[in-house]
Amino acid sequence: MIMKRALVTGGAGFLGSHLCRRLLADGFAVTALDNLYTGSRRNVEDLLDNRCFSFIEGDVIDFSTEEMFDEIYNLACPASPVHYQARPIFTTRTSVIGTMNMLELAKRCGAKMLHCSTSEIYGDPLVHPQQEKYWGNVNTIGIRSCYDEGKRCAETLCADYIREFDTDVRMVRIFNTYGPAMHPQDGRVISNFIMQALNNEDITVFGDGSQTRSFQYCDDLIEAFRRYMELPVERIREFFKEKGLGAPAINTGNPGEYTIRELAEETLRQIPESKSKLIEKPLPSDDPKRRKPDITLAKELLGWEPKVPLQEGLAKTIAYFRTR
Repeated sequence: MIMKRALVTGGAGFLGSHLCRRLLADGFAVTALDNLYTGSRRNVEDLLDNRCFSFIEGDVIDFSTEEMFDEIYNLACPASPVHYQARPIFTTRTSVIGTMNMLELAKRCGAKMLHCSTSEIYGDPLVHPQQEKYWGNVNTIGIRSCYDEGKRCAETLCADYIREFDTDVRMVRIFNTYGPAMHPQDGRVISNFIMQALNNEDITVFGDGSQTRSFQYCDDLIEAFRRYMELPVERIREFFKEKGLGAPAINTGNPGEYTIRELAEETLRQIPESKSKLIEKPLPSDDPKRRKPDITLAKELLGWEPKVPLQEGLAKTIAYFRTR
């Protein structure tokens, strides 16, 4: 039996490393590509002796290979405000040029490609919850725009490669995801709160903490990836045609909605020894007030919905950070 080959860009990152493990468990030979800007060798260190796994330190922007792949998973891009705002032009180049590079590779190989987009393409949404047909409310020149607009342009490229070259591309719009292997200084709210609580530092709540987010555990998201890639392309295109949607993009997130203050309080409840106190600071520029996915399409197409409740996933994530 010939082993299928998968390329995972951003493969040493938080989600990429979880995906590599799942693909290996599913019987794939896996190549992980990562420039280690936000990823870490530590995340895949235990895989390096696996004969079915290979790691390439390189950048998706200029990566070139003659190898053939059956499936390409495009996760490469700084995803936290701390990192993408530190290198905004690099972030846009990763989203746009990097994605185009992977689309060209998929076209050459005849590979299926899963492009990881983001809930940030909806901007500060004017509709709630967010459905895939919503076009978004995005500031094109704000400090978050390098990521928001970069990901929107990447979706445009994916849609155009489908229309012009019949490339088999599937897109997932990822809502807030958390779990072990998160970067401890990535600036995202769950890692921030956990690290602050473990270090007995004040827990920073921006605004009054009434803004909401929806949090999905990493294992749930990886399951959605795999189910989507297992579907025949004909089934996907028929489904989106029936729905009157122009491209195969689906929301992947947990529709459970929590305020930031509720998350902070639950974090402290799970770290009872912490001496941290909640403090409030002004809201960052262009920070969305509400964020919640409508996952109707994912339920219908994939038979998927998140299984891990926040309390359980948070406990697993805290346990991981304690070992750090």
